[in-house]
Amino acid sequence: MTVLITVWGASPGVGKSTLCAGLSRWLADAGLRVDHFREEEILTRPQFAAVAEAFKTTGAVDLGTLIATTAQFVDSALASGDDVVIADALMPFVPTLLAMGHGEETIDAFMADLTEVLAPLCPVMVFLDGNAEAALSRAARREGEQWLDRYVGKLARYEVSPPVTDVASAVKYLLRERAVTLGTVGRKEWGLVVIERADELPPGEVLRAAQRNLMPWLGRSVSHEP
Repeated sequence: MTVLITVWGASPGVGKSTLCAGLSRWLADAGLRVDHFREEEILTRPQFAAVAEAFKTTGAVDLGTLIATTAQFVDSALASGDDVVIADALMPFVPTLLAMGHGEETIDAFMADLTEVLAPLCPVMVFLDGNAEAALSRAARREGEQWLDRYVGKLARYEVSPPVTDVASAVKYLLRERAVTLGTVGRKEWGLVVIERADELPPGEVLRAAQRNLMPWLGRSVSHEP
């Protein structure tokens, strides 16, 4: 069975992309066929063309479109014969739904539909937990202070709750985003791996923790030793 490993975190800068790259190399080195779905690829993957077009024209996307395009993605993954899909900040789309103003009841109902669609891929979420303020600071050091201004400005334009006007309110919003994401995933038939204090750990240690905890879904085909 193809395993979908989707990586999320408490904040930008917590190490999602670094972990995705490390997991992809590890699994490929073990001889598995791996599809590394990078965060920005939702705008170019053909299965998500309708999503990209909706964002381009209206800045939002219908929930039915998200489900339909995800179903196309599942069909593509199964047809390709990949053993593992590593998705960087893709499903379950919770930040997107919050940004569009959807409440938790709607998100939970959407998650039920999404879980049914993803069932053939055995979805597992790896959540990098940590201090959102510290992770934002790390991202700003890496990307520049203008990045942080743009990030806060983007959240300020969305219909998020609590509303965002500055870094402090962005951190409060990220705490809600974390709670909704972990809550809705925990209520569905997903695997869930939470790596605590990921913002404080070296990337190699985060990778090793993810490797160990993913073994129940990956089986004996890989070793968690680096």
